[in-house]
Amino acid sequence: QVQLVESGGGLVQAGGSLRLSCAASRRTFSSYAMGWFRQAPGKEREFVASITWRSGSTVYADSVKGRFTISRESAKNTVYLQMNSLKPEDTAVYYCAASGGTIYSGPRAQGYDYWGQGTQVTVSS
Repeated sequence: QVQLVESGGGLVQAGGSLRLSCAASRRTFSSYAMGWFRQAPGKEREFVASITWRSGSTVYADSVKGRFTISRESAKNTVYLQMNSLKPEDTAVYYCAASGGTIYSGPRAQGYDYWGQGTQVTVSS
């Protein structure tokens, strides 16, 4: 089983930055891609960004394009989400996810098989 642990969340003022980390178990080698999703209170989970382990190909949601950057360190089984120019609407619990059974790195949550516990990001105005 792939185990994912997010960290790096916190409280930040609008315009500030945070970097989230997702540490994965060694079984992540069998996963095609890692993704970041977020869920705000009363809202459905939404896609943020993804990256493939092998090629580093990335996908971003339009709402974060140009502000967020996803990256990976394969040797550490770790994926990062650098969040700059944060806005209050970025406030949410952020989850990392791993795709497994299929080759997928897109925005659909159904394409990911393993999920972390989440880390809270709060952006104040």
